[in-house]
Amino acid sequence: MSEPTIQQLFDLTGRVALLSGASGYLGSAFANALAEAGATVVVSSREQERADRAAAGLPSPGGAKHCGVVINQLDESTIASGFDAAVAHAGQLDILINNGHHAGKHDWTGVTAEEFNLQLANATGYFLLARRFREHVVERKGSGSIINIGSMYGVVASYPDAYEGVCNASPVHYHALKGGIVHMTRHLAAYWAADNIRVNCLSPGPFPNEKAPQEMVERLNTKNPMKRMGKPHELKGALLLLASDAGSYITGQNLLVDGGWKAWLV
Repeated sequence: MSEPTIQQLFDLTGRVALLSGASGYLGSAFANALAEAGATVVVSSREQERADRAAAGLPSPGGAKHCGVVINQLDESTIASGFDAAVAHAGQLDILINNGHHAGKHDWTGVTAEEFNLQLANATGYFLLARRFREHVVERKGSGSIINIGSMYGVVASYPDAYEGVCNASPVHYHALKGGIVHMTRHLAAYWAADNIRVNCLSPGPFPNEKAPQEMVERLNTKNPMKRMGKPHELKGALLLLASDAGSYITGQNLLVDGGWKAWLV
């Protein structure tokens, strides 16, 4: 039996991916990566119109019919209804990317208990969607790949001097959330490997959008071996590695794409 070629390993033709938070800054790059690799992409947003717009803008090199569904990871009922709508459209799901995120506004100095707990509820939504995906894959006796989107701030602390005098510090509840997602990934990978489901975490490093304060960005640049911030398309290859057969022996891992940020801290 011949080995698959590198093109075959990364090819997602015939597979269906459900991507939450697909219309956001990084989510758009994730959606394009999946579509460019040949997958049918079901994109979710908290608003149907926004999800439909994101799906309509995706490439379809092999004629895949993308669609949008409504999922709010903080609302369990929409997790169920959105997942069912995705399966109804595509017939089956092979890949799940947990990327939806409800952000908090305050840092450690002003965050309330309610806001802290609401931020952690993002992880609950990730788990509920992942469990639903696992049940779907097991029921059809297939295989699947789950990719949870974490952050380098789930692994390392932020530098206070990068934010001081410019904007709020990196939120403590965000760090708690992302650290929990990293470890939840390992836990689920260990339990679900027997179900032929791989579970990995993709953790972006510094990828600020255009609204980020420029002075903060310049300070962050000094903390990074590559002396620059990441661009959304630089996450596409890592996502495809974890989603495709190219990563068929990778599970329970947290892949950091951070320009070498964590190299300072080893």
